[in-house]
Amino acid sequence: MKIKIILAVLFAAILSGCVGTPDAEGWRSSQKNEFLEILETDKYASICNQKALYESVKESENSKMMSKLLVEYTKNLANSCIENPSLPFKDGEKTKQGYGVYTQKVSESDIKRKLKAGQTIESILKPYVPEYNQFSCLIRAHDRLKRDGNVSQETLRKVRLNIERTKLMKPGLGQNYALVNIPEFVVRIIEDKKTAVMMNVVVGKRKHKTPIFSEDLSYITLNPQWSVPDSIARNEVIPDLLKDPDYLKKNRMVMRSTYDLNSQKLSPDTVDLKAYVGGKGYVPFKFIEVPSNKNALGRVKFIFPNHHSVYMHDTQAKNLFSRKVRAYSHGCVRLAKPNVMLDYVSRNYTSTPPEEVQEKYDSMKTHYIKINKRLPVHTAYFTVYMDECNNILQFDDIYRFDRLQKLNF
Repeated sequence: MKIKIILAVLFAAILSGCVGTPDAEGWRSSQKNEFLEILETDKYASICNQKALYESVKESENSKMMSKLLVEYTKNLANSCIENPSLPFKDGEKTKQGYGVYTQKVSESDIKRKLKAGQTIESILKPYVPEYNQFSCLIRAHDRLKRDGNVSQETLRKVRLNIERTKLMKPGLGQNYALVNIPEFVVRIIEDKKTAVMMNVVVGKRKHKTPIFSEDLSYITLNPQWSVPDSIARNEVIPDLLKDPDYLKKNRMVMRSTYDLNSQKLSPDTVDLKAYVGGKGYVPFKFIEVPSNKNALGRVKFIFPNHHSVYMHDTQAKNLFSRKVRAYSHGCVRLAKPNVMLDYVSRNYTSTPPEEVQEKYDSMKTHYIKINKRLPVHTAYFTVYMDECNNILQFDDIYRFDRLQKLNF
């Protein structure tokens, strides 16, 4: 009996690559064979700029070169094969990071240590494999299109570019998350790789792009006030107010010393409005649109705190959702069916009973509902998207990121 147990343990160890004499670089034959199999199909789409090295490794199986390739393959897997992923852009007069990237540190010494410890290549690569289901779906689609041979190189490049974008997404994606796909003008809530909620959205215009980033949903605001940003106050509200003294009343706005509705009331007559027309900078008074059925933010907004001041919200401009191109906002994400989103999120991600949510909604007063179950929100830029991992959907490059991001092949 003891002999059987010992043999079973030894057999399992052999399969895992833990038995065998490592060479000077720490490679065992099982690890080399495993890595060469991964490279043969480029399983994780990460050979990229190392094709010449791969050819040398395939021919010689030189251990030093193989170690170098493993490190470079891991770096390409962790941080993509895009030369310039983070695209700064002008938003008004400010330069912002257009494409937020979440890079991972790859330690050469750590990889070599794991290799010498006998870990499988799959286990070494696993921490860097994107969790997002689109990664494997797009790789399969790319391989299928390449085999068919009936698609252009530009189409293949576009699919490959979107594979690389999955590598740049924030680690810790989670099983459940909301994904705003900007070129598609759609938001989805994904639950265990299936679409639970899907609706059209309006995103930022080219001049005021919706940034690419990830943050967790924190709370829902019912009957929000709209705190007019200083930039919009300078370039839109104040010029209109100078033309029409009744502008604030007509647009259900008030003027206060801060964004708190209970702060000191101010009158346009007591301020030199002309001194704050255009340009940039702080405005020492604030305009607030009070909660109402006609509020610019509608009746509900979804807050995932971020330094871009971007959130999802209701809107009065319902006509925009029927248009093919829906890039009209200052950067925030407007929802076609905000009440559907409210019902789903409040039932599944808060502890507030539905009847209480409805009561607060009907009150026309501002209320906050806390999220008590993690729901990351990812704004993303996929010009190719696999619908339920079956159908290839392609979208226009509205922000020209496809042109600007170059693959390092």
